[in-house]
Amino acid sequence: MTALDERTVALPVPDLSDAAVTAELAATAGTYDRSGAVPEAGIAAVHRAGLLTATVATRYGGPGASLLDAARILVALGEGDPSVALITANTLNVHQGQAAAATWPEATYARILRRSVHEPTLLNAVRAEPELGAPARGGLPATVARRTGDGWSLSGRKAYATGGTALAHHVVWAVTDDEEPRVGHLLVPADAPGISWVDTWDHLGLRASNTHDVVYDDVALPPDAFVEIPRGDDGVYRDPAAVAGPASLGHPALYVGVARAARAAFVRYARERVPTALGRPIAETDRIRTVAGEIDAHVAQAETLLFGALLRVDAGDTSHLPQLSLLKVQIARSAITAVETAVAALGNPALTRHLPFERHLRDVLCVRVHPPQADAAFLDAGRRLLSRPTPQEENPR
Repeated sequence: MTALDERTVALPVPDLSDAAVTAELAATAGTYDRSGAVPEAGIAAVHRAGLLTATVATRYGGPGASLLDAARILVALGEGDPSVALITANTLNVHQGQAAAATWPEATYARILRRSVHEPTLLNAVRAEPELGAPARGGLPATVARRTGDGWSLSGRKAYATGGTALAHHVVWAVTDDEEPRVGHLLVPADAPGISWVDTWDHLGLRASNTHDVVYDDVALPPDAFVEIPRGDDGVYRDPAAVAGPASLGHPALYVGVARAARAAFVRYARERVPTALGRPIAETDRIRTVAGEIDAHVAQAETLLFGALLRVDAGDTSHLPQLSLLKVQIARSAITAVETAVAALGNPALTRHLPFERHLRDVLCVRVHPPQADAAFLDAGRRLLSRPTPQEENPR
């Protein structure tokens, strides 16, 4: 029995059929959107429901939720409050990574899990930088981990650190100062001396996600804090975020939830809106019924692409994995179009802040920032497609 086994905790098994959390998040989403504050009420609701630790592996005392179940969770949370859903997605991703490959020091991870029993314990991979941008486009970080006599000293500035001061641990992408530099992540407690925040997040959407800049100024860390990212067989480092994997479908999942929320808002508005010239709800007109059907079609397409891809993985089919980047792009397009269709049909009412449509539109547009972006996905797919031999080349007569 390992040290971690001795300290394994019993984490709750979430009820994936419970829609109460979606409603609870939706009740405060507009308020947090306006204030930009950390959505504490929503995060607390997700914690109480056991969703923040859903992907903790069973060997650690967690429920071991599959990628498919994680996507279901994030669709439900995105329908309620996508800022909370994004913060949750990042935490679930870190637990998924540990479940797949136990790279965290056992004692560190055990402490995280014990804390997670009693309070929301948010985690995030902090990777983007002001000068470099998102690492999926290539390049190495300017953030440096320097060796010290008793561990590491971390210095640098990161951008778009979702969760902000609510985070419990940062997983910081950095390069070492070794003679042959290594690239990897450092596990940084959020309360470590030398960490400061710069309030830079003033965004179109996901305004409550607290995606601010963070500065590390000689943050002292133990020797086991650094986890190296292995190079490829050719000795070249390639960023894992450059190519979509099944676990990366969690981010588009939350925006499918936004599209669902816009669909529900459209239905409510159509049933309640009774123009005096019409004398009956606009939901009874063929024009609005047609629009509702179009919205539903886009939501259905996004859901089918998302869950279909994950169901194939669950069934052991991996033939579509090279196309996951394309699927992410198409899920994003369907979700955006669903919301845009609702907004376009309703005109001015959909753009007023008294109704949720303009917030759903702002939020769903943020799906485009998650790597790989559309142009990179299409270029990669085109290269792959055009480099394959044709059937005639494979089977010459």
